[in-house]
Amino acid sequence: MMTVTDQSNDRCASSMTQDALRGAREQISIAASSAKDTALECGSHYVTEPARDLFGLLQDYAKSRPEVVAVWCFGLGLFVGWKLRP
Repeated sequence: MMTVTDQSNDRCASSMTQDALRGAREQISIAASSAKDTALECGSHYVTEPARDLFGLLQDYAKSRPEVVAVWCFGLGLFVGWKLRP
C-alpha cells in the first residue's frame, strides 16, 4: 500500500517531469525557429548574390566587347524566333 509520502513524491516527480518537458519543448521551438531563419537567410543570399554577380560580369563584358555580345544576341534571337514560329 502507498503511503502519503510516496504519493506526494510521485506528484512532485510528475510535476518536475511536466516542467522539464515544457522546457524542452520551448528549447526545441527556439532551435527550430532559429534554423528556419538561418535557412531562409542563406537561401535568399545564395540565390540573389550569384545572380547579381553574373549580371555584373555580363554587363562588364558587354561594355568591353559590344560586337561579340551583339552577334550572340542576334544568334539567340534567330534561334528563339525559329523555334517559336508556327
